[in-house]
Formats: sequence, structure tokens, C-alpha cells
Amino acid sequence: MQPLLQLKNISVHYGGVKALNDVSLHLDAGEIVALMGPNGAGKSTILKAIFGLVPTEHGMIMLEGQKITPVPYQIVHAGIAFVPQGRRVFTHLTVEENLEMGGFAVKDKIELKRRMNEILETFPALKTKLKAKSGSLSGGQQQMLALARGLMIEPKILLLDEPSLGLAPKIVKEVFEKIAEINQHHKTAILIVEHNIKSLLQITHRAYVLDKGRVVAEGPSTKLMNSDILEQVFLGKME
Repeated sequence: MQPLLQLKNISVHYGGVKALNDVSLHLDAGEIVALMGPNGAGKSTILKAIFGLVPTEHGMIMLEGQKITPVPYQIVHAGIAFVPQGRRVFTHLTVEENLEMGGFAVKDKIELKRRMNEILETFPALKTKLKAKSGSLSGGQQQMLALARGLMIEPKILLLDEPSLGLAPKIVKEVFEKIAEINQHHKTAILIVEHNIKSLLQITHRAYVLDKGRVVAEGPSTKLMNSDILEQVFLGKME
């Protein structure tokens, strides 16, 4: 069975710096896959390359067996949603308006409302806040809104960049539980960059470990959790 998403020998340069060096990975339907590694390893660059936010120097990105040249608005129509670092909700808009922005590609108003109602079942805390400006929400609520907004296109793939960043431990736990619920309930495949490794490995099926723009390890999350590869990478002991 072919992967839902596949990167083959992708390289990305920022100026004279090689952010990604011949990276290959894949994401199967229904999986949660983690990208882990120290700052500057290239994790977020992978998400941006998939979404068309940075150009690839060489290599190939395949979606459902077809080569694609990512352009953000086209990628959304192809069924890939991106929730970037820092939540980035539209603080001057209401929760409802933020969700409508997430569903901008849906032209049928009845269908848009159906999707919103379905997503609010997954995020009941947002139901009572629909008319509130999203800038008035707590950090945790804003992260939930960012996730909910990403689901408005009913994506096949959700790209998440540091969803626990800046959140209190209790809220982090809730966010990870919600990510697992999205995967199970909506059958969404998820590729996630996250520094909170202990929480992350508990909800993921597989993981890739990156260092200096290269994949240095991959495998089932449980296997990586019990190996010393993460310690080697984060302590700078990789050859």
C-alpha cells in the first residue's frame, strides 16, 4: 500500500545554510508521526516544505502516489492543513469567524455550518465562546481554536508545529488528548513537530529523529522511547 504522503530526498537551503539534507520520510493514512530533534534540526522546515512555504532545492513530494509542487492554497484544496507555531488565531475576529476563515474553501453555507457543528462536538469548550473575540481566549483555548480551524477543510493530513508551545502542563495534556481524539474520530493523519517528547511519544505511532537537517533515526515511538538515540542527539553526541 502506498503512503498517503511521501518525501523523497528533499533538500532545502536558507541562504548558505542547508536546512534539510536529502530527507526521506512517509506518513500513512490514519497515523500520527512525530518529528523530533534539537533546535535547528530541520523539523519545522519539513512542514513548511510540504505546505509550500519554503522552496525545495531538489527531491520529490508525493501525495497519494502523485508528485506535487506545493503551493499553499492548492495544498489546502488537496486536503492538507497546517497549524503553525504560536497558534496565530485572528485575535480581532470572533471564534465563529475564525472557524469560517478555516473553511474558506467551502462555498456552500449549509456545508460550512455542518462542518462547524461537527467540529464543535470535538471542541465543546468553544461552543459557548463562538461570539467572543478570539483575542480574549486563554492560550489553551486559542490552541484548541487553531486546531479546530485546521479541521474545517476536513483534511486528510494535519501538520502541527509545536502545539504545546507556551502552555501550562495541565493544558499541554489536554492538547495532546485532543490531538489523539482528532486522529481517532476524524481519521486524520497527523505529522507533528513537538519539543515535549514524553507526551508526544505516548500518542504517536512512529517517529523520525532529525539532527543537522538529516534523518538519523526512525521507528515505532515505543522503540525510540527506550533507546538512547534521543539522548545522543539532544546532547550533541551524534557523529
